[in-house]
Amino acid sequence: MDVERRPGRRGRVARGPAEDSGPIAGFARRLWELKRAAGDPSYDRMRDEYGALASKSALSAAARGERLPSWETSWEFVRVLAAGVLGGDEDAVRHEWRGEWERARDALTAGALAEPLPGSAPERSRRTAFVLAGAVALVLVAALVFVFTASFGSEPAAPAGDASEFVADVTVPDGSEVAAGSVFVKTWEFRNAGSVGWVGRYLVRAGSFGNPGECGTPERVPVPQTAPGEHVRVSVEVRAPDRPGHCQVYWKMADEQGHILLPNARAVFFSVRVI
Repeated sequence: MDVERRPGRRGRVARGPAEDSGPIAGFARRLWELKRAAGDPSYDRMRDEYGALASKSALSAAARGERLPSWETSWEFVRVLAAGVLGGDEDAVRHEWRGEWERARDALTAGALAEPLPGSAPERSRRTAFVLAGAVALVLVAALVFVFTASFGSEPAAPAGDASEFVADVTVPDGSEVAAGSVFVKTWEFRNAGSVGWVGRYLVRAGSFGNPGECGTPERVPVPQTAPGEHVRVSVEVRAPDRPGHCQVYWKMADEQGHILLPNARAVFFSVRVI
């Protein structure tokens, strides 16, 4: 990783991976540049304040360029910065960065499967070792994606046929203005789009950010029992910060033990302006 010296600061400051050193480094360089454009927040802040649903170590590794991060980790890195901090349209941001990630993945795959170039025996040996290392990296990346997709970390997978569909913001649409220090009720409507009934389920607070402070909410709210095909409304009482600004809180569906269900489903959220 290159470094630069900044006037008035002691030591060296990371400059990010060199973009021309391969597809993984190129993708990491773009993540690093995005982080700089968003004010270079710490990884702790990205996770705890901005609501990234990934660990600090995963976010940090994504921008170092040592291996290609999973799409889930990449998206959490991008979502909170490009959409949350910089205000980009979330769907457009997702489309752009998914393309960037897939190009890096495809280039990595092509490099791992490429034939060794002619050369000396030591050179061929080094190239063979590089290809084998790339193949091992691909296996590890695939394993990480599988683990995240199947179990959202160490949590058990959702039952087969389980699915949820977001229907509408019933109250307080995103971008609504609320008075500082006020209490309001946010309600969403969902449809049980799978073949599994929802019993003993909750929406659990999965991340948040705000300035000057976060919105106060319970850690979880119950989801009424819902049969396949039925619609259900879920509400949460929210207390706005005492000073003007904004706040956004993300929620995921979980069982009674707090195990995250439907890990691949997009987190539901509310976002308000505090006046």
